[in-house]
Amino acid sequence: MLGRWRAHGRQGTTRAAVVSAAVRAWQIHRNGPPREALRLVDLDDPVPGRGEVRLQVRAAAVGMPDAFMCRGSYAFRPAMPFVAGQEVCGVVDAVGDGVDVPLGTRLMAVTNFFDGRGGFAERTIARVESAFRVPDTMGDADAASFRIGYSTAWVGLVRRGALAAGDALLVLGAAGGSGTTAVLLGRALGARVLAVVAGTEKLEVCRDLGADVVIDRTAESVPDAVLAATDGRGADLVYDPVGGPVADATVGCLARDGRLLAVGFASGRWVEPDVWALARRNASVVGVYAGGYTWDENEADHEALLALHAEGHLRSVATVVPFADLPDAVAAVDEGTAVGKLVVQTTTK
Repeated sequence: MLGRWRAHGRQGTTRAAVVSAAVRAWQIHRNGPPREALRLVDLDDPVPGRGEVRLQVRAAAVGMPDAFMCRGSYAFRPAMPFVAGQEVCGVVDAVGDGVDVPLGTRLMAVTNFFDGRGGFAERTIARVESAFRVPDTMGDADAASFRIGYSTAWVGLVRRGALAAGDALLVLGAAGGSGTTAVLLGRALGARVLAVVAGTEKLEVCRDLGADVVIDRTAESVPDAVLAATDGRGADLVYDPVGGPVADATVGCLARDGRLLAVGFASGRWVEPDVWALARRNASVVGVYAGGYTWDENEADHEALLALHAEGHLRSVATVVPFADLPDAVAAVDEGTAVGKLVVQTTTK
């Protein structure tokens, strides 16, 4: 755990094990499709400020927020040009004041993407409270794709959704980066998982993950399929990282006292359910935001997730791509063709 390394009162200058004149980075220099928005550049080494660490990036995961940042439609919009990339696994090579993390420590982290110092670079910056330990048994690509997906799934299913063993859990976008984590965590917690995908290739992905029922939304009605699979009872929870009309329609297959977990809006907009339909079922829409918890709460959740990983219940569904192909990877996420999580392998100079 990182807690023993947090020495808030220490004074001094930034300590660094590696100093380089420049780092390669993919910058967003204009808004538009990822292949047009991203440009490979050389930048000065980022310098960690108070409470921050610098990481030599070994792997960086690609998510839908990165595509939204390319298009200028995400909540965080740093001044251009800037470096996106929220999730990384890397090795600490410098720390700022108030931080006592040993140099050489391998961590998974959520980067300072919000101020333009993201993970699509050879070195990046993260706040120490946004960095978490990596077990020796976990590879770089798995670690880079672990934190955001699984912490969000935990907040949604456990903290906000109160998932119980035997509940029927409907996961939208189940073959994507967010959906796969919800499928696996739901299975680990004893839920009966109904996975919704688009297309036959993604059906097989979810079957391999252990989903009990897999629904191709391009071939059948999702509410009808859920009601048929649950003998008319419906889903106790809907895990929704997609939003849009597909999510709106799931109100029609919520069980009594069901919870529709509003996780994200990969479709371009949040879910907009029929409130009267919710009221008739005594059902609820529940907001899910993993960033709304304290450091101690996040640390406890992280350790619980690592324990499930160690027991073999959780795994990464990652495809590793070269650093040079990052625009194509972001474009695949943007276009909805990516399966699981795409992870960029970064080589440092």
